[in-house]
Amino acid sequence: MQDRELQRHSHKQSISLEIAARNIEDLGNEMTAILSEAKHVANEMAIPAEFKTSRRRKRPRRYIADLDASDDHDQEQGRSNANFWLVARSWRLPARRYTSSGDKVQPADEENAPKHLLPFEKQFQQIAQLSLQDCELPAKHPLENITEDEAVQINAEPPLPACSNTLKHYVEQSETLRQLVLLGVDLSKLEQRPNVGNMLIRLDFEKDIKEKLLFLKEVGVLENQLGPFLTKNPFILTENLEDLQIRVSYLKSKKFTNTAIARIISKAPYLLNFNVERIDNRLGFYQKELGLSKQKTMNLVTRLPRLLTGSLEPVKENLKVYEIEFGFHKNEIQHIISMVPKVLTANKKKITGIFDYVHNTMGVPHHMICRFPQVLNCKLLRIKERHLFLKYLERAQYDPSLPNYVSLDRLATLTDEVFCREIALATVKDFEIFQKTL
Repeated sequence: MQDRELQRHSHKQSISLEIAARNIEDLGNEMTAILSEAKHVANEMAIPAEFKTSRRRKRPRRYIADLDASDDHDQEQGRSNANFWLVARSWRLPARRYTSSGDKVQPADEENAPKHLLPFEKQFQQIAQLSLQDCELPAKHPLENITEDEAVQINAEPPLPACSNTLKHYVEQSETLRQLVLLGVDLSKLEQRPNVGNMLIRLDFEKDIKEKLLFLKEVGVLENQLGPFLTKNPFILTENLEDLQIRVSYLKSKKFTNTAIARIISKAPYLLNFNVERIDNRLGFYQKELGLSKQKTMNLVTRLPRLLTGSLEPVKENLKVYEIEFGFHKNEIQHIISMVPKVLTANKKKITGIFDYVHNTMGVPHHMICRFPQVLNCKLLRIKERHLFLKYLERAQYDPSLPNYVSLDRLATLTDEVFCREIALATVKDFEIFQKTL
């Protein structure tokens, strides 16, 4: 209820202010018209008709200083002269002498005469130049009642909500949000994250965002990837540009190529939010824990950039699982990780189930799994169905020293058509019928 009253109060206030502005504008127009008419009348009354003579006709000179002495004589000259003397006496002009030059009467001492003595010219110009701001009009109260006709004539835009759960109310008013939408940023995802909406509204596109976008393009982020990049990491817009440049320079100092840097930044958007010390600690962790060389460590993080930004707890846990539960040696773990980096961040339950079925059920030894580590990154259901089908056909042979040998790589990676034609020597229809029996 309070929000509605505030909105109604602000709407009435905006309506009253617009009506007051229109009244001031109308009053200013009326004043301009009155002043122009007064100026025209003053020009006609400024010089008597008897002064407007031809060049050859000579008339006696008269002085305005003699106005008081010639009142009786001027009252008999007609209405035009009477009006002239009346205006002249009311203004109390000082003594001024005029000379005739054709049809135009000019002051003889115009160069030395004060500017305010020109006949009403300067005074009316000053009055005409008055702005509406100089007009002191009584201000109307914001809650003053207006008629229905006045309310209908007012085109007042609804005020922006003081708070909202969505950014759609602010897109039309915010240049920053409009530009982000054009880049492909998904505002529906960003508005669900705490404090991100308020951050975006406060940013200026030209000052805070444009230079960051140009920097991302320079380091190799494609233009069509800028929208998804900012959707994942909008906080990069609040980072200092110099800090971003320092972090990229650090990667270059570690001999990362421009292509590798572009891939790492595109696949791991939060990397540029990390300071140099944190990035260096991550690289040192993988090099020390895995016992890899500098070049192999660089290749590892290039193939899986999220290793630099993700949590280290799953990595530490999986390393213990491979060594303690699975029984792999250090060199075997290095080979598996170098071939399939995803096993470092894989789900523990998934890789445990795959290893248990391949090693204990299918009877594949450690060195064969280490030779074909892709099997640890495959779906357990696919391995299980194909092994049982080969076992049903009596072709489940995984020892390379025996005939009809089936490699784990082909078992896990081939399509159903190729698997049935080259390994099972059966049709896909037979394989599908067998799957229904499981």
